[in-house]
Amino acid sequence: MRLIFAGTPVFARDALAALVAAGHDVALVLTRADKPAGRGQKIVPSPVKALALEHGLSVYQPATLRDEAARQALMQVEADVMVVAAYGMILPPAILEVPARGCLNIHASLLPRWRGAAPIQRAIEAGDAQTGITIMQMDAGLDTGPMLLAQAIPIAPDDTAARLHDRLAALGATLIVQALDRLAAGDLVPVPQPEAGVTYAHKILKSESPIDWREPAGRIADRIRAFDPFPGCLGTLRPGPGPGEAGGGLEPIKIWSARVAPGHAPAGTAPGTVLADPGGRLRVVCGEGVVELLEVQRAGGRRLAVADWLRAAPLAQGARFEPMAGS
Repeated sequence: MRLIFAGTPVFARDALAALVAAGHDVALVLTRADKPAGRGQKIVPSPVKALALEHGLSVYQPATLRDEAARQALMQVEADVMVVAAYGMILPPAILEVPARGCLNIHASLLPRWRGAAPIQRAIEAGDAQTGITIMQMDAGLDTGPMLLAQAIPIAPDDTAARLHDRLAALGATLIVQALDRLAAGDLVPVPQPEAGVTYAHKILKSESPIDWREPAGRIADRIRAFDPFPGCLGTLRPGPGPGEAGGGLEPIKIWSARVAPGHAPAGTAPGTVLADPGGRLRVVCGEGVVELLEVQRAGGRRLAVADWLRAAPLAQGARFEPMAGS
């Protein structure tokens, strides 16, 4: 098929690679503008643009799709289908009507659950047992179009957003090739999304990083997994009394990995309390249950296993995390 492909990050790059490998005529690639990255803030192309240039594909990076110039540029392609994967820009109705057979979106959830910008992270954060990929026919709504193809995968207890992203990206690449094959064969049947079970995966914000230790241990552990690699979860540690101090200074700690610890905290122990542990573990009391921290990072430092971190900087008796970081 003759395609327009619209996508920007790694998730979309995998799909573009699969479409090229399958022999589709990718006549035009839409992607977001080049952006600064890394410590040097060097301007770099998106992963999709980099792959497109490797294959000699035409690349178009419009600032908006809402003007006539953009519509005309896409009309000239005379595409059968536009494939959209994490493009990062809303397609207005005039653009959705350009391809002869419409626009297909690769969405990283089992719709109608987790419509929106961050379905991978929100599924982990919510403690979902499974997620998947839905190939949907796009309409003017936010991930509301009819479903064409879907496949579920389990969410493992140790899945982070990064690990689950990579599995879903590979699955999305496989399913979009299957969907186009079936579309060409005429055996794809659009299924309207059910009205029941709709949830929205709102964009992940840095302001969500602080951990509230008054929440249940399971929810805290799930959020830590969901926010790896971005934005990470933040705890505010009071390491314990120091010379001339009643409670020691506060230190921000990034928490990258944790799990629910067996057993219960002593009755009356306040959330955020660090439990004494002769085994060298770092266990923190939560609103319900106890969470064991496994990987942490000091400001300006690198990620460390908790055992290594504690050997370098043992915590004094009375150390605790503030119930709400930064409060």
